[in-house]
Formats: sequence, structure tokens, C-alpha cells
Amino acid sequence: MGVEWEAAGIVIHAAPFGEGDALAAIFTEDHGLFRGLARGGASRARANIWQTGNLVEARWVARLADQLGSFSAELVHPAAALAMQNQQCLAILTSACAIADGALPEREPQKPIFRGLLHLIVHIANPGALAELVLWEAGLLAQLGYGLDLSNCAVTGARENLAFVSPKSGRAVSEEGAGLWRERLLPLPPFLAGDGNAPTTEHLAQALRITGHFLARDVFGARHRPLPSARTMLQERVQSDSERKSTQK
Repeated sequence: MGVEWEAAGIVIHAAPFGEGDALAAIFTEDHGLFRGLARGGASRARANIWQTGNLVEARWVARLADQLGSFSAELVHPAAALAMQNQQCLAILTSACAIADGALPEREPQKPIFRGLLHLIVHIANPGALAELVLWEAGLLAQLGYGLDLSNCAVTGARENLAFVSPKSGRAVSEEGAGLWRERLLPLPPFLAGDGNAPTTEHLAQALRITGHFLARDVFGARHRPLPSARTMLQERVQSDSERKSTQK
């Protein structure tokens, strides 16, 4: 008697393996991140299913629970194909999936992270998708035990005029509390602190720098891995857009 499960999931990663198969990772709400062999996953008939970011109805089967196991899946939502119509959508999708692939512990349910990623993928064409990605990353950091504390100033205790984040502690710092350390702190964009306003491109670049810093140091650094290149390229792209808009003013 083998072990198996069926669930809706997100294709986080898939790479060709052998002749026509693929090694795949699927993220589900109840089972977490699972890896397995997708039979025929790299074939012309099935490769479209196993594109990064696609939503699928998946089945995983193995003879023993600790084996790699094998996947079969049916496509539910072609997120990858839809994202390819817009460079920013594609960059957000590939970055989020690369973060999930490298950061999540395997076979452990991470329901808030799954639900957040699912919402991001379904609404990836919305204007606020990039801000949602940053907030999802902040939630992922918190879920993994590395959450930012933006509730009050680490120096003065004040809850107003929070303007920076300490790159060491992940705590907010106010204008008054920054003092001589101002140049060493990361600017805190208002939307990340929960002001409710739509962020500017500059604010998005600042936010990506903050979450990217802590992902690189605490999550990927702890595993002796670099931040995924898809995430680095997205941050560089947004930073470049911010600088371009600044010079046009």
C-alpha cells in the first residue's frame, strides 16, 4: 500500500529530467512544499502544465512516505502564460516562486504563505501587485521567525514619525531616534508601515530593499545560498525605474 494525496496547488519549480520527465515542486495549502517526478512533465503535450506559477490540481503518489514520489496534474489556471504578456507580471511571478522554492521548509503546511501567494498570482495583473509581493515577503519572514517589528521606534519607543528600519534588528526607527546612525539605516516606506496609501515607485524600491536584505541574510544566508537571481533582478529593475523617474522630475 502506497501513500498519496490530491490537492490544488501552485507549481513553484519544474526542470527537465531524463527523457521527457521533469523534477517539480508544488506548494499546497495542506501539504506544504512537495517535490516529485512529473512523468512526461517536459514533453510537448504536458510541458505547458508545469510552468512556474501555474495553478494545478495535483496528485502525488509514492510507495513510502519519505520517497521522492511522482506527480500528475491538471491545469486549473495558466498563470505563467498570462504573466508572459507583461514583463513586470512575469518578473513578480518568477521572483515569488523562486523565494518560495528556496525559503520554505519541505512538507510543512504554511497556510498563510500559501494563501498570500495564491492571492498574488490570481491578482498579478492588478496595479498593486508589486506592493502585494513585498507584503507577502514580509509575511513569509514573519512566518519563518524573522518578522520585522515596525510597531514603534527601537530607540525612543515612539509610534510616530517612523522613517527607518535597522538592518541589524529589523525594528523601526523614528526620525528623532535615527541620530548619527541615519546613513546606516534603511528608509522605511510609509505603505510598509501601514499608512494605507498607494506606494510610489521609490517606496516600492525601498520596500524591496528591506525585505530583500532580510531574506538574503536570515533565510537564504542561513542555508548558505544567495538570494534567487529572479528576486535580485526584480529589485534592480524597480530601483532603476525609481532612479529614472527621479531624474525626470
